Amino acid sequence: MSVIVIEFTTLDGVVSDPDGSAGTPGGGWAFRYGPEAVAGDKFRLGRVLDEGVLLLGRSTWQLFAGLWPGRDDPFAVRMNAVPKLVVSRAPGRADMAGWANSRLLDGELVEAVARERRDVVVAGSLSVVDRLREADLVDEYRLLTFPVVLGRGRRLFPEGGSPGEWECRSAERVGAAVLTRYRRAVR
Repeated sequence: MSVIVIEFTTLDGVVSDPDGSAGTPGGGWAFRYGPEAVAGDKFRLGRVLDEGVLLLGRSTWQLFAGLWPGRDDPFAVRMNAVPKLVVSRAPGRADMAGWANSRLLDGELVEAVARERRDVVVAGSLSVVDRLREADLVDEYRLLTFPVVLGRGRRLFPEGGSPGEWECRSAERVGAAVLTRYRRAVR
């Protein structure tokens, strides 16, 4: 089992609001390059989506649940079919009927992920990523870096975070961006 974090990022490491849905100044930076820049399996997940599980925070799930169910291209078919675990701190039970194969995560996040036998893909969901990184559970980062410098915004690796060593496994141009894959360095 591996925990794989996928993120759109800028040259200066900003990961917040790549699609502009949060309405932040500078938001929508990844989508300025057209739909081909972000459409399809840009993160090269392939079989991981067929055999793994997608882990999302509630806000990211809500955004995705408004986008994916109405699509039927090959990547959308995978996204709609993959089991989805949703992390939510909201009181009460959220309605997961809006996107097939979705359910709320039972129990505490770190413990549940540590017990998971399938590969876990975390998309966006920065608060979830932060908690998994702090628990030393992230095995791989797949970053799609766009040629944009924003100067401000939420970064994947905030200042003052725990240091770590990663090995670059691959780098390839994907449209206007570069996909890099980093695996945990051998300890």
